Amino acid sequence: QVQLVESGGGLVQPGGSLRLSCAAAGFPFSLYGMAWVRQVPGKELEWVSHINHPGTTTDYANSVKGRFTISRENANNRLFLQIDNLKPEDSAVYYCARFYTPYRPPSRSIDEYSHRGQGTQVTVSS
Repeated sequence: QVQLVESGGGLVQPGGSLRLSCAAAGFPFSLYGMAWVRQVPGKELEWVSHINHPGTTTDYANSVKGRFTISRENANNRLFLQIDNLKPEDSAVYYCARFYTPYRPPSRSIDEYSHRGQGTQVTVSS
């Protein structure tokens, strides 16, 4: 059974930083591309960033490029998202998501991610 558990969210002032973590279990983590996606209430899920299974290739949405850094520790089954220079528009529930199939490079398409965690809330406000 695939399990993804996010943590690290919170309330932070504009310009602040957070580091989100995702603990994965129930599948061979090192074989799957992973992503972070986010959702504001009433809006659709938004792809934020992804990383390929060995951790050598990353991609970012234009809105977060230069401020967000995705990384992974395959030995510990963990995915991370370092968020710097937070803006109010970054406020959302952040989910880690697993690509639907192993080995293939992940994509920007939300529909190609088969599993998500329960999410962690990020609120950016002064």
